[in-house]
Amino acid sequence: MQINLSQKERMILEDGKHQEDICVKKYQSFANQAKDPNLKQLLNKLASEEQHHYNIINELLQGKKPNLTHTNKTQQTQQTTNTNSGNNMSFNNPEDALLCSDLLATEKYVSGFYDTGVFESANKEVREALQHIQKDEQKHGEELFNYMNTHGMYDVK
Repeated sequence: MQINLSQKERMILEDGKHQEDICVKKYQSFANQAKDPNLKQLLNKLASEEQHHYNIINELLQGKKPNLTHTNKTQQTQQTTNTNSGNNMSFNNPEDALLCSDLLATEKYVSGFYDTGVFESANKEVREALQHIQKDEQKHGEELFNYMNTHGMYDVK
């Protein structure tokens, strides 16, 4: 099935593709910089999911119905992080905290971008893909928040 995009949808998707490319590179770079092995694992997983988002958008831009399914390791990573967090409760590396704060801010921005994109897209396939990506972005933010909260990097009062 060929998907016909409006000019506005094409512009939204091109912008989203650019955002996802930045996210992939940022997660990969930050995973290499992270000190905590659990954080490295989380960031590498999220980089893989951002790459999947990039691929979804690319498929849409090529007029193809995107494959929205991907291997979801979220539960496994959350279990690993939660299991090991008791041992690392006092682990509050300022460099890792800065990486996490930057990524959380990025996820907030990107999620908002997709929220707008959903409402500005007339094509059902585009809306569904953007909703799928937005849900994933919110999940990424939750995973980063949980890591930060567990490691004393985000104080919930």
